[in-house]
Amino acid sequence: MRKAWALIVLERVITRLRDESAQEGSQPNLRTSVMTHIAWVPARWQAAAEETLAGMGERHPSRTVLLVPRPDAQGDGLDAQLSLRCFPVGDRAVCGEVIELELRGRRAVAPASIVEPLLISDLPVFCRWRGEPPFGSTEFEQMIGVVDRLVVDSEEWDELRYAELAQIFDRVAVSDIAWRRTEPWRFELAKHWPTIREQAIELRGPRAETTLLRAWLSARLGRRLDEIAVAAAGELGVRLAGEEVPTPRPLYATASDLLSAELDQFARDSIYEEAVRTTARNSRTLG
Repeated sequence: MRKAWALIVLERVITRLRDESAQEGSQPNLRTSVMTHIAWVPARWQAAAEETLAGMGERHPSRTVLLVPRPDAQGDGLDAQLSLRCFPVGDRAVCGEVIELELRGRRAVAPASIVEPLLISDLPVFCRWRGEPPFGSTEFEQMIGVVDRLVVDSEEWDELRYAELAQIFDRVAVSDIAWRRTEPWRFELAKHWPTIREQAIELRGPRAETTLLRAWLSARLGRRLDEIAVAAAGELGVRLAGEEVPTPRPLYATASDLLSAELDQFARDSIYEEAVRTTARNSRTLG
């Protein structure tokens, strides 16, 4: 009963904030949402997550729920901070709510019952999971049971746990920002078909991006993973038959642009899933 009452209070405060956001004598600001955007944000990722959210602008008007788990906090509880993000449209503004919830103690391992009453009915639910997901944990299992799409960035992981990620593909649509960062290179390398099939391929770059790009090439070309050389580097680069491939122009300038691109996707990405499964079937990664 106490938790239900707290959620009713949250809704009332949101309504009051929206009413107060309009200038005196003007029409009320519009509440517009195309989705519920959840972000699971452990403390070490909180600053980065808030910076990314600030850079999203008006591209994806939504109710945003930031979940900050603190399982080691003393006592069980729920702390909330509410705000509006408003963007001018003529003489009014379009507003979306930001609900930041700190989940203390046991609340951190039972998020579904807290999140579900805050979802906007009949709209898709996205979850950006910062850091490495605790596959198989209660909190992770609950969240993928609530959302329509899970967005991760496997470059944030300590281990590339693609085999475990592949096991949830039939339960929730999955996006990977590391895969999104390879997009300009996949467009560039597609220009080299069909001669690329017989060429020596050397990749260098960040661990997750290079692993996924190699798996994509392996699956698309029908070549073994160990036929494609890899090396660690700060930025992606490719050599074909010993010749450097010119670096393509980036498609996304910021972390906000990358997340925005993922929030535009609703269906499963079969090509990405194939790359993950290809990697999962083989033990050779840049680990």
